[in-house]
Amino acid sequence: MEAPPLERKLAAILAADVEGYSRLMHADEERTLAILTAHRKIVDQLIISANGQIFGTAGDSVLAEFPSVVQAFYCAIAIQQALESANAALPPDQRMYLRIGINVGDVMVKEGDIFGDGVNIASRLESLAEPGGICVTRGVRDHLRDRLDAAFEDLGEHSVKNIPRPVRVFRAIFDQNAPPSLPEEWVSRASAAADDPSPAAEDKAVEVAFWESVQASDDDAEYRIYLDRYPDGTFAELARARLNGASAVDDPAVAVAFWETVRGSANPAMVQAYLDKYPDGE
Repeated sequence: MEAPPLERKLAAILAADVEGYSRLMHADEERTLAILTAHRKIVDQLIISANGQIFGTAGDSVLAEFPSVVQAFYCAIAIQQALESANAALPPDQRMYLRIGINVGDVMVKEGDIFGDGVNIASRLESLAEPGGICVTRGVRDHLRDRLDAAFEDLGEHSVKNIPRPVRVFRAIFDQNAPPSLPEEWVSRASAAADDPSPAAEDKAVEVAFWESVQASDDDAEYRIYLDRYPDGTFAELARARLNGASAVDDPAVAVAFWETVRGSANPAMVQAYLDKYPDGE
């Protein structure tokens, strides 16, 4: 069989994950999935608005590539500012913060996936960022400082997994409480693309709010109403499990969502959190 085509290109890569996601899932899976869904709607829309392409969305992680470092950086700041505003409406113990890493480098695209050292370095950078923060490589910093009024703190060289040479890391300094903003032409283009009247384009925030209003109910009729309105919704499997009398811990859909979050982690504590919650799980 002919091998799938392999595309190489230079790109700006944004990698992000949720700080403390396994801890949040361990405390309350359904609530955490609801918050993650609402946050992901914000993140995905900003990536699209900044002309980014989303490649990875497994569990609590996000991987996107941009044709421009400027677009990736603008998007990262807007994401952190938008999520800061969204978190302000939540109790402190339910707030969900992203850590973001940005790198520019050679990447390979194959069968709808993106990989290579450029991607690996971006992923390692996000683990060095503080919750709600952004870390970039020297290449990104050098590119931006001649084009934007951006400030950075030099964090020095770091040895990162599977990368033979140390990586010089810089922390982006920005006003996390400022209103998120992107250049108007980016937003206008994304808004035009989002004007899809199909059910698939229905506002996810409405679905999340709907689910949060019924998830604690003992009334089967409310779950049926949810399924009638969102037969393929984010929480459809949870609603069907409730109708079948399953508890949150017994619900296989929640267990699978939890496992998808931790299975690729090199952190034993994340895997242990799953085992603590589901000692006899799949």
